[in-house]
Amino acid sequence: MKHSASVTVVVPAMNEADNLPHVFATLPDWIDEVVLVDGNSNDETVAVARRLRPGLRVVTQTRRGKGNALIEGFEAARGDIIVMIDADGSTDGREIGAFVQALLDGADFAKGSRYAPGGGSDDLSPLRSFGNKALTGLTNLLYGTGYTDLCYGYNAFWARHLDAMDLDCDGFEIETLMNVRAAQAGLVIREVPSHERSRIHGESNLHAVRDGWRVLKTILRERVRGTATPQTQVALAK
Repeated sequence: MKHSASVTVVVPAMNEADNLPHVFATLPDWIDEVVLVDGNSNDETVAVARRLRPGLRVVTQTRRGKGNALIEGFEAARGDIIVMIDADGSTDGREIGAFVQALLDGADFAKGSRYAPGGGSDDLSPLRSFGNKALTGLTNLLYGTGYTDLCYGYNAFWARHLDAMDLDCDGFEIETLMNVRAAQAGLVIREVPSHERSRIHGESNLHAVRDGWRVLKTILRERVRGTATPQTQVALAK
């Protein structure tokens, strides 16, 4: 199903050669561009990706961290719409259509939610779920938003809003920074139900306590430094 807007999918990956066959198999065939951001992998990540998708564009990350990888991938993207997914198999590419449709229906930023009706997770531990809900509640209190899931990496947005978000962090707190700055910019935000899968192969680089602390600092820092935050309505995509 070809859309009126071009779509780029950005995939940050470091040593994900075993997972990419599954991830790429879920991508819709109407996607215009896939940008793989390689975090200087020491396995066959890039070779496997190019074999699976000959038209792939590869960006070699210049620094470290998921945030930096996504920022460099966003800068390289050529599509009108940018979708960010993970390379570990946790985000299902078959859901991309719902994110794109939310944008075509009028949203500026389509945010995945595991807690919205129809969403879910096979991977969230009780500790991570508790921390996410607490951080989500704090964000809603400080910024007047109505998010249900702050710390989730499945999102899509119109590329023209990159400047408004002005992203500048290196770590896993990138999702929080995007959500906060999208709200500060007054963007129209819609949540899209999403079901998170468990990582297929390998071990996650996520550390709940360390990365939760970084997320908390991001929430507080942005509120202190930020400009006035418009009242941003966050609704469920239709």
